[in-house]
Amino acid sequence: MGDNMLNGNLKLALQKNGRLTEKSLNLLKSCDIDIEEYSARLIVTARNYNLDILLLRDDDIPEYVMDGVADIGIVGEDVLYEKKANVDVVRKLGYGKCKLSLAIPESQTLEDLSELNGKRIATSFPNILKSYLTQNNINATVVEISGSVEIAPSLGVADYICDLVSTGNTLKFNKLKKSFDIFSSQAVLIANKNIENDPDKKSQLDNLLVRIDSALTARKSKYLMMNAPKNSLEKIESIIPSLKSPTILPLADPEMVAVHAVIPTSKFWEIYKDLKEAGASGILLLPIENMIV
Repeated sequence: MGDNMLNGNLKLALQKNGRLTEKSLNLLKSCDIDIEEYSARLIVTARNYNLDILLLRDDDIPEYVMDGVADIGIVGEDVLYEKKANVDVVRKLGYGKCKLSLAIPESQTLEDLSELNGKRIATSFPNILKSYLTQNNINATVVEISGSVEIAPSLGVADYICDLVSTGNTLKFNKLKKSFDIFSSQAVLIANKNIENDPDKKSQLDNLLVRIDSALTARKSKYLMMNAPKNSLEKIESIIPSLKSPTILPLADPEMVAVHAVIPTSKFWEIYKDLKEAGASGILLLPIENMIV
């Protein structure tokens, strides 16, 4: 890494290969940061931004940021809290969502957490699990396993497991079923505790955060355009869940206007029928690349 580490650029640690890699790189591209081909390299410098990207195992990212080898990093909360790294979480990024859950044999039931007392629970996340058990006054044995946690009950190593669950197909294959969720995780941007004491790095981070916030806001929003009769305008304005007051523009037809607004993406399918019934026509919903509010 040598010379790159001394160039004054902001250092960002990313997972080299894994569930967060593609979405993290796409986030940077949404911030207009141009990243060259990275597959065979450990460090990549952005072409148009003072940013070096360190490509690492996700388990190593919290420690690299804590130790100052990297200034910032993107990592799942599951990894971050399992590693107990002393870093600042500066943004929750809204992707890479998953749950750490308890799973039990299909033939069994688990109605109450107290039933975990005296049980053996296999997991790759012993710190998160132990913290959860302590908070709930449960006295169970945590069996730390790295790798295929799902086979632990069939091997007699544990009674239950605690693992990341997405589709649940792996559980079914091993004749297990999901029980309680114990931890919700998503990708977060973390920073070294001492970055506040470095004015140059702090300035670089603040600038990057403006871009990230702009990209994240844009992802959750769409640009809505429609034509509407003037006499329906008050009704239509009351329907639109606009982030700000909609823009009203005149059309060639003096009885009609164009209505433009930025709305939360999730709301459009709840309101489009109401808009049409109120007289809106030519309704368009367009993506937004960046948005500073």
